Amino acid sequence: FQDQAMMKTMSGGNCNLNVPAKNSYRMVVLGASRVGKSSIVSRFLNGRFEDQYTPTIEDFHRKVYNIRGDMYQLDILDTSGNHPFPAMRRLSILTGDVFILVFSLDNRESFDEVKRLQKQILEVKSCLKNKTKESADLPMVICGNKNDHSEIFRKVRTDEGEDLVSSDENCAYFEVSAKKNTNVDEMFYVLFSMAKLPHEMSPSLHRKISIQYGDTFQQKSFRMRRVKEMDAYGMISPFARRPSVNSDLKYIKSKVLREGQSREREKCSVQ
Repeated sequence: FQDQAMMKTMSGGNCNLNVPAKNSYRMVVLGASRVGKSSIVSRFLNGRFEDQYTPTIEDFHRKVYNIRGDMYQLDILDTSGNHPFPAMRRLSILTGDVFILVFSLDNRESFDEVKRLQKQILEVKSCLKNKTKESADLPMVICGNKNDHSEIFRKVRTDEGEDLVSSDENCAYFEVSAKKNTNVDEMFYVLFSMAKLPHEMSPSLHRKISIQYGDTFQQKSFRMRRVKEMDAYGMISPFARRPSVNSDLKYIKSKVLREGQSREREKCSVQ
């Protein structure tokens, strides 16, 4: 398992892309039903908006980037608004690196749900941090969707959303429209900046590359051959599958065990 932790592999078609574990991240999208979580993810991945609503159980996406010759991987977990399995939601939070909490500006109950989710994330992650040396920073964006609707339908004031992030420099608030594509790119830019990830991961700041270029995607010379005006580009994996629950549990366990072993070594060295 330790060898697997050193490298995460993405397979697509005939290509096999190896991304260092230190450059692999998981983004978790949470919120009530019908607030537009999947629409925001679709905007990020494909630049499209689907009018037809399809309830999400849990969707998993993966995007791989070559940014100035360095490989990065972003896994996106689009969760269910119904939360039928609380233990799964807790596991998703434990394995998440960056978070997007979505509510609808015309739905007061969805805003209350985001407040509960924010509190749960802070509690769950603080529990893990007590056992590991995981960074205290927790990049999070609270996103009020559907700001294209008339003000007469608004149920949540802007200052209420801003109050949720006012005491945390690693948390930002945005009012967006997935339908009109308003503020969506700006929201991702700020999220990645807070997470200290390359801002070229934002949808408009890299060239979209087809899977057909997968074999040469990770070669540093690819930039010179294919994209001369940019040195950042990304590719969606069409064959990505969510890691198993067992894999996620092993990941969390390994973080705790590594920290425990580190403390034991430090103790021995002092003696």
